Amino acid sequence: MNKKVAFYTLGCKLNFSETSTIARNFSSEGFERVDFKEKADIYVINTCSVTENADKRFKSIVKQAQKINPEAFVAAVGCYAQLKPQELADVEGVDLVLGATEKFKITDYLNDLSKNDMGEVHSCEIQDADFYVGSYSFGDRTRAFLKVQDGCDYKCTYCTIPLARGISRSDTLENVLQNAKEISAKNIKEIVLTGVNIGDYGKGEFGNKKHEHTFYELVQALDNVKGIERLRISSIEPNLLKNETIDFVSNSKTFVPHFHIPLQSGSNELLKLMRRRYMKELYVDRVTKIKEVMPHACIGVDVIVGFPGETDELFLETYNFLNELDISYLHVFTYSERDNTVAASLGGVVPKKVRAKRSKMLRGLSAKKRRAFYESQIGTSRTVLFEGENKEGYIQGFTENYVKVKAPWNPELVNTLQDVTLTEIDDDGLVRFEFIKQLTI
Repeated sequence: MNKKVAFYTLGCKLNFSETSTIARNFSSEGFERVDFKEKADIYVINTCSVTENADKRFKSIVKQAQKINPEAFVAAVGCYAQLKPQELADVEGVDLVLGATEKFKITDYLNDLSKNDMGEVHSCEIQDADFYVGSYSFGDRTRAFLKVQDGCDYKCTYCTIPLARGISRSDTLENVLQNAKEISAKNIKEIVLTGVNIGDYGKGEFGNKKHEHTFYELVQALDNVKGIERLRISSIEPNLLKNETIDFVSNSKTFVPHFHIPLQSGSNELLKLMRRRYMKELYVDRVTKIKEVMPHACIGVDVIVGFPGETDELFLETYNFLNELDISYLHVFTYSERDNTVAASLGGVVPKKVRAKRSKMLRGLSAKKRRAFYESQIGTSRTVLFEGENKEGYIQGFTENYVKVKAPWNPELVNTLQDVTLTEIDDDGLVRFEFIKQLTI
């Protein structure tokens, strides 16, 4: 009988794509994949180090696995496993901890799967994480996360990702296109491009530091792959999002009008302390350019609250900046101190209660922005990709410009693209619609 393996992923889309690749490696070795809530012989937890909360959740996930099967072998991989391997190895029940390069060879480290008295650590020096491993994942059968780049050469003062993932390096253009073709052959309708710093695509493509290709060239090449209905850019730094890319997306048949652009602060003073590579004026320029050529585009923003030195005045500068900007929603991150970062030693520490209050204010602003964006789309005709989950009798989906819609559950709609007219915003903040023509199933 085949051994059973289960996976749990914390963190970003990139982690999800890598978990899928690791899972396919297990399948090729004869393991049977089961849900994390089921009894398995091995539980693999792909960790994240971006927030303090992700660290804490790891322990509860290990307990969850042990409750289901106390004899199961528990392995930790991913960013937190690279940054603090011993800390994870010391968690009761953990048998194996693998760092940045070792995680893709996890089956090589499995022997008889008997429990260890102490967690075994295999973790490289991060400067050795200089080779690229491609990956992609299927989410809910309707979209896939395609990894095109890994690592980061930026030195933002709050961030541990360069320490966890190493230098910026890219998949070859040939391999990205091959993966995209494999995904489209599986009847996946949407591909989301993911990486740590995808705008830096092309650096380290063949193991050297120079750019063989640019992100713009990647976008152009993917646009020509047959069978892909939709391509979405996950998150791209404002200084790397060039006019040529924005113009290309505005005329593309497959790239959708949705951009997620990290800002982090609306204060130039704080952006300098964070060692970001732009000032807020550049950010305004990017938003203005997008809206100029795609007025209906959805623009998401990452923002950090409570960074050291963020006074009430500087926070309000960020709040007012975002309030006046033509954006669609926010991802709000409450700053948490991370070991081995410059920011952790800065003065002007913001009390945690104040961080929480500011976070709540920005989440409120995000809800207002999303509502206003949805309202601006009422009466327009859009194409919806429907997802596979029955949520309390409703099916949900997203338009090309990331408006979330709902309709009474109909399994025939799953993984189909339908032309609709957006009609009204429901009580739960989702949009209702009417089909433009008969269901095309």
